[in-house]
Amino acid sequence: MAFYESIIDQANDARTRITEVSPNEAGYPGHSGKVFIDVREESEFESGHIEGAILIPRQFLESQIADVVKDKQTPIIVYCAIGHRSAIAADTLQDLGYTHVSSLEGGFQSYVQSTYERKVA
Repeated sequence: MAFYESIIDQANDARTRITEVSPNEAGYPGHSGKVFIDVREESEFESGHIEGAILIPRQFLESQIADVVKDKQTPIIVYCAIGHRSAIAADTLQDLGYTHVSSLEGGFQSYVQSTYERKVA
């Protein structure tokens, strides 16, 4: 349980520096040029994901993001299962110089449960 508590602490710390958006605010991949990055594990992604999202597991984010999003001003929505890993990932992307990064509040779970029309694969 200590590891999970550590993740929550890291996520809460990151939330003091990042922007979180609701599913309705996030929209969908491609809307207004937004790129959705799923930072969950491959098995989680394969179990269901936002249609059009790009998988970059959290542990590979720093080494793979530049290959996927070359322009650091591209609007990016980062998400995970419930929002902890994505908060940390959004903070990391900002540290890497990406300027329009948001974390999806409540993660994939809230996206699927929202009343806004969603495309989930």
